[in-house]
Amino acid sequence: MIIDLRSDTVTKPSKEMLKTMMNAEVGDDVFREDTTLNKLEKMVAEMFGKEAALFFPSGTMANQTAIKLQTQPGDQVICDKYAHIYNYESGGVSFNSGVSCNLIDGQRGMFTANQVEKAINPDAYYYSKTSLVEVENTTNKGGGACWDFDEILKLRKVCNKNNLSFHLDGARLWNALVAKNETTEQYGKVFDTISVCFSKGLGCPVGSVLVGNHKIMDEAIRIRKIFGGNMRQAGYLAAAAIYTLDHNIDRLSEDHRKAKEIESVLNKLSIVKHVQPVETNIIIFELNPDVNEQQFIEKLRANNILIIGMGGGKLRMVTHLDYTDTMHKKLLNFIKTI
Repeated sequence: MIIDLRSDTVTKPSKEMLKTMMNAEVGDDVFREDTTLNKLEKMVAEMFGKEAALFFPSGTMANQTAIKLQTQPGDQVICDKYAHIYNYESGGVSFNSGVSCNLIDGQRGMFTANQVEKAINPDAYYYSKTSLVEVENTTNKGGGACWDFDEILKLRKVCNKNNLSFHLDGARLWNALVAKNETTEQYGKVFDTISVCFSKGLGCPVGSVLVGNHKIMDEAIRIRKIFGGNMRQAGYLAAAAIYTLDHNIDRLSEDHRKAKEIESVLNKLSIVKHVQPVETNIIIFELNPDVNEQQFIEKLRANNILIIGMGGGKLRMVTHLDYTDTMHKKLLNFIKTI
């Protein structure tokens, strides 16, 4: 039994999902004739109260498209120092859009409206033009933390006041919605663009969707083509996403419960220096300085338990739908003995 907690991206399609995929009605999406993909895009757009949606092969491509659509070369994007678009998208903001990031020193990947106001560049030709504010919910590097929606509303006011666009990297937004009892409609009213991922907590093999108004999304399909993201019979993948929307959102609370139980056990270990508070399905913790991080990871691996290091002495575990109750019991029993 391999207990793989490196990420919630390691899941594999269930038999029911595979059956749904194989029975999908498909067409050529470049001609916009894939009926299943069209159904998914319409479904997600309506969920967020947006005018249109577009399917992407990855969350990175969806985010990069959103940035490209709402900036010009030389502009600046305000985001947190932990932001996925800055840390884990291969420098795409500069390579694809020719923009820089003004990094806010927030708390666990989250910042305040007041910090954003201070980060906006003056309107002078020798400064880069601030044009976009980006937030990530939940925060990956922040340990699955969820934003306070009231602060998001304050950020929207700052964006309106300063004529800034507002993008949400919602790769794990589904987890935040379940944990905070929030709705897609709430977020759709606030953000100009939102990317959501289906290949993390929801368990799809591939796929993300970007939503926005018609003007933005009509251009998004051209940018997706430039980035090489056009697909043909993508309805097989869209069918998996539709299946997850119908079956896998509510069960995210199970992943959250297991993550909290892991947090509780880790907090009792003498070799653990700190565990970040767990809200969703990500557990980030640090070992005491005298404990060798790599040896700790290898000891777990020798017992068929896989986790990853995030740098800076931080280790990460992520619960997911393929992490069974049996695996969970075995993991808890094992780490209690370390």
